[in-house]
Amino acid sequence: MFELVEPIATVTFSDAVTEAFLALGMRNYWDGYFAGRAAPLGLAPAEVVHAVFYNFADGEVARHIPWVWGKTTPEEAIAVRERASAAELRRRIGDLADSPGLVRVADLATRAAVSAPTEGRGLYAGLRALDVPEEPVARLWHAANLLREYRGDGHNAALVAHGIGGTEAHVLMALALGMRPEEFDRVHHLPEPQLSAVVERLRGRGLVDAAGGFTAAGRDAKERIEALTDELAAPAYDVLSADELDELIAGLEPIAAV
Repeated sequence: MFELVEPIATVTFSDAVTEAFLALGMRNYWDGYFAGRAAPLGLAPAEVVHAVFYNFADGEVARHIPWVWGKTTPEEAIAVRERASAAELRRRIGDLADSPGLVRVADLATRAAVSAPTEGRGLYAGLRALDVPEEPVARLWHAANLLREYRGDGHNAALVAHGIGGTEAHVLMALALGMRPEEFDRVHHLPEPQLSAVVERLRGRGLVDAAGGFTAAGRDAKERIEALTDELAAPAYDVLSADELDELIAGLEPIAAV
């Protein structure tokens, strides 16, 4: 489900959506990213957004929050993000947007997306408080975004349970992709001493070897975190019968593949 939902939800990080935020007075991609993604939390301070988003380095959120709220409001950011994301999804999927089955897929995805428990899921709970769009393509994007953030909140819980901090998670992701941390886009801009200190902490815990790669314990820890993340994401789909879940998967596959 992650592989089917992720391509739909992440159209919100596209150039088209960034341009919509630039039109509001945002300075760059990251202003729009933080305004759009944090908007369901309201006028939360940077410290709260940092905690909920989890994996940004110290100080990164504060470069955008609360500055963006001097240019727009959370309500406007939510509306702009939804409108631009739906338009981009429609553009990408072409004729599928008007196909008879899209309404059914959007309905099934939405049933799952609004059915999951909100306890301990701060960002998901904020999104659940929003109105569900009526237009099918917008509703599908909204559902995918809900499901993505539900899984993301669970992923953060899994990281906390395993004692992995936010920047550490990005370093481990870089290693899993066969990259050095300084090559990974989420942390490559951090000062070299800061990145080295993160790697050294992971090495001290036996998760990273002397050459900067995974140890067996590091690979095992990452696999356990990913497995727990999947387990924590599963309750969102419990509301669907086996046949309905199969129908949702079949309907999402051509959309996610575009």
